[in-house]
Amino acid sequence: MNPFAALLAVATRLARGLAAAMGAWCMALFLLLPSAAVQAQSMELPTLTLERQEGALVLSFVAKPALSKAVEEALQRGVPVYFVAEAQVNRVRWYWRNERITRASRTWRLSYQPLTSSWRVSFGALSQNFPSLSEALATVTRATDWKIADPEQLDLGERYEVEFSYRLDANQLPRPMQLDLAAQADWRLAIERKLKIDY
Repeated sequence: MNPFAALLAVATRLARGLAAAMGAWCMALFLLLPSAAVQAQSMELPTLTLERQEGALVLSFVAKPALSKAVEEALQRGVPVYFVAEAQVNRVRWYWRNERITRASRTWRLSYQPLTSSWRVSFGALSQNFPSLSEALATVTRATDWKIADPEQLDLGERYEVEFSYRLDANQLPRPMQLDLAAQADWRLAIERKLKIDY
């Protein structure tokens, strides 16, 4: 093989490798776009506090979710949407993994009532109607003095960490919608935080 042919072969291999690398980079960028969409469906958490009250551990929060058009349209069609807040209390241990003490959760059901043009929020056995979606959301996105651990579960002088999460729970939607939602970022709405407190 003459030197020119050898040089041409090397250049061809380099060009193919560069094209493959550019293709992989473009594919990675494309795959990151849904992640950016998830971040666009963000949720703010302007208030999250942890306090001791009469020996118990209580948590208060206010979340501000930005509902996507798909979620609002589903609500308008009468599909109930569930929001879940969870708080896990762990004892912090420097010599081993943190020890889980307890876990608490709250679930709100938000639905539209077309006959009365009102929004209903259900929490356990309690229900309340609201004239607007914004007023209903103000109820399902907050909790005040929520007791997440009883006094007998906590020891003085210990340090505790609380893993808090709040999310739109797509797993509680009707089954056909769950299958359709597998690749939809519009329904991935969640936020997580950690808080520590010395008891």
